[in-house]
Amino acid sequence: MFKGNIVALITPMNKKRKICIDSLTNIINYHIHNKTKAIVSVGTTGESSTLTKKEHIKLVLLTLKIANNKIPIIAGTGANSTEEAIILTKKFENSGISACLSVTPYYNKPSQKGLYQHFKKISENTSIPQILYNVPSRTGCDLLPKTVYKLSKFKNIIGIKEASGNLSRVNQIKSLVDSKFILLSGDDSTALDFIQLGGHGVISVTSNIAAKEISKICKLALKKKFSQARKINKKLINLNNILFIESNPIPIKWAAKKIGLIKNNILRLPMIPPNKKLKKMILNELKKVNLEIMQKKYNHFILS
Repeated sequence: MFKGNIVALITPMNKKRKICIDSLTNIINYHIHNKTKAIVSVGTTGESSTLTKKEHIKLVLLTLKIANNKIPIIAGTGANSTEEAIILTKKFENSGISACLSVTPYYNKPSQKGLYQHFKKISENTSIPQILYNVPSRTGCDLLPKTVYKLSKFKNIIGIKEASGNLSRVNQIKSLVDSKFILLSGDDSTALDFIQLGGHGVISVTSNIAAKEISKICKLALKKKFSQARKINKKLINLNNILFIESNPIPIKWAAKKIGLIKNNILRLPMIPPNKKLKKMILNELKKVNLEIMQKKYNHFILS
């Protein structure tokens, strides 16, 4: 199920900094239309760090309702407290979500043994499939391949989103785990290389605004048609880089608003909108890859 293009969905907000249901509906429909394989709701890109727990749960369930079984939903349920991660995960038991994405505990920098015990305890307290999420640049700790291998022995730990940017991790993990264990890139810039090395797909930020293109890249790559995939990927290289000049999701929300997928690029503090220089860079790149005309291409999605 979890192969190809999976979007790390942004959380659209209105001017009161509350969830914008119209924009959320719009962007979910956009991904259904463009054959995105699954949606991650309330991950890092979804601003999980600035949502209250009540909002977090509400947003995942709202995403499920809007998707209406047309696309699988993966809920972000990670926390730097093991007990908190378990409580949040259990909130989605029997809800209809397809899996949980559980990030390594941030800030408190646990050891490998601590990481193992953290994910082990979550696994033992839920029947929901779990996808590990390793993003050292955000969390301050690194889930190493040997620890991933040990965790892969748990029946409901089914894969990992590897966002270290270290491509050697693909073979390191792949050589240890069962062939059914899912390897997903968490880095748009190296995602195609990740798949070529044996990965199964990407949880993508860029896909928020380029779902059709990312889906094609993944589909071709998984069929080992790498030269064709690279032709499309080449057009997105600069965009992938520009979208991470400032902290995610600052650039991607502005880009999504600019092309008409969401009404506002409202963020919650401490994140603020991109500066003028970055806005200009994003807009120029959107024009180069023809994404600035999305309103014409997808006018049946665009909000009035």
